[in-house]
Amino acid sequence: MSTDTQNDVRYPDVEVNLFEIDGNAFSIMGAVTKALRRGGVDKATRDEYIAEATAGDYDHLLVTTMKWVTT
Repeated sequence: MSTDTQNDVRYPDVEVNLFEIDGNAFSIMGAVTKALRRGGVDKATRDEYIAEATAGDYDHLLVTTMKWVTT
C-alpha cells in the first residue's frame, strides 16, 4: 500500500485550493469542475465527479473532492 497520498488522487495535476472557495457544496463542485475542465478532463468524466460527489452528505463531497483533485 502506498503512503504517498498523491498516488491516490485521480487527477493529481489538477489543483483546487479549498480555502479560497466559499464552503458551500455548489461552490466546491463548481471550482472542481472548472479546474478539471482546465486540466483537459472531458465532460462525461466531470459529470462522473458530480454524480459521485452528490451521492452522499457534505463530508462525502469533501472526501470525493480530495480523491479526484489535489487540494
